[in-house]
Amino acid sequence: MNDPGILLDPTAERSPAARALLARPAALDGLTVGILDISKARGNVFLDRIDELLQARGVAVKRYRKPTFTRPAPTSLTQTIAAECDLVVEGLAD
Repeated sequence: MNDPGILLDPTAERSPAARALLARPAALDGLTVGILDISKARGNVFLDRIDELLQARGVAVKRYRKPTFTRPAPTSLTQTIAAECDLVVEGLAD
């Protein structure tokens, strides 16, 4: 099993990038959470529930969607998310 402190990049399995994990926020108060739907079937069902739970707690939520799950998110989309959000939830489903 992988060490939870190691981040593997699925787009470059042969040479994983070494990246330090960012500290988790102590609370979500005042933060904006981005929700990224990668366009897999039924992923929106999970993400809709996460959105609902976060908003019920008063957390600001912004939703995004990749054009297709078969390719990495476009650079413009990742830049928008980085500029508008403090943290991101990404949902996978099948």
